[in-house]
Amino acid sequence: MYTQFFGLKEKPFEITADPRFLYLSESHKEALAHLIYAVQEKKGFAVITGEVGTGKTTMVQTLLSRMDGSTRTAFLFNPKLDSSNEFLHSICEDLELKVEKGTKSDYLSHLNNFLMDCYTKNINVVLIIDEAHTLSPQLLEEVRLLTNLETPRSKLLQVILVGQQELDTTLEQPQFRPLKQRISVRYNLQPLNPKEVKEYIKRRLRVAGARSTYLFTPKALKKIYQYSKGIPRLINIVCDNALINGYGSEKQMIGDDIIREVISDLAGSPRSKFKINIKEMKFFYVLAVVLLVIVVLYFWGPGNVLRFLQSLWTRAWG
Repeated sequence: MYTQFFGLKEKPFEITADPRFLYLSESHKEALAHLIYAVQEKKGFAVITGEVGTGKTTMVQTLLSRMDGSTRTAFLFNPKLDSSNEFLHSICEDLELKVEKGTKSDYLSHLNNFLMDCYTKNINVVLIIDEAHTLSPQLLEEVRLLTNLETPRSKLLQVILVGQQELDTTLEQPQFRPLKQRISVRYNLQPLNPKEVKEYIKRRLRVAGARSTYLFTPKALKKIYQYSKGIPRLINIVCDNALINGYGSEKQMIGDDIIREVISDLAGSPRSKFKINIKEMKFFYVLAVVLLVIVVLYFWGPGNVLRFLQSLWTRAWG
């Protein structure tokens, strides 16, 4: 709708996890480096956490896009499963193993045979679980048991848990101490700082084919950071709505006034029916003072007003 108006080839602020739009802040660089290191060095167990909307899933998609033929992956993006059987079946299915529905031991047997075959062919197998903070205690225990699949020299299966910060809280519980002790790589993804928010927005505009990456004024960028606190998902939502509003009002530049309107709409706050103009306010202020002077002169008379002012002067200065 607004892409042609702003000279864009596509929408720059979709909230899908598209690796093309990945902006690597210092924290995102560190997180991606941890993930790549965990895979390349065949670390058994890695955990990446971060606030909701910080770009964890995009990081995972970026990691998957960089995998080569020497790595097989199973990616579970919705681990809210009812039983261990469903959990293991989902893993086998994502690894494209032809396994009929059976018992837990059946799944483990097929999985172990597959992992041993990959090991002999020097193929790395990685299980990535997104939204891992939603895993039940039962399934977290299954995750721990999967890390027992190993040879005397190497882990047969690498596990990467990606989730919100509640996952850290869960892993601190005494019952998960055996699982926590197996974590060899761990990182907490941070939101963007103000400078990174500006660079993030410019990058997404550039990838979307913008003729100019200066569509947002400095004040607008500052307002976006104040609202989003550096969370990429919130930045995308605000910027997308701002471009819609800018298109609707035929403004080529997005100012802080448009950002305020968008934030108000997102918060569900009713807009004022009347927009107060500063110049109009000054005019009415001067008009009120003039009217007040006229009223005083009318009721007191010029002589009384002058004598009143003289008495005030005498009291103040003697």
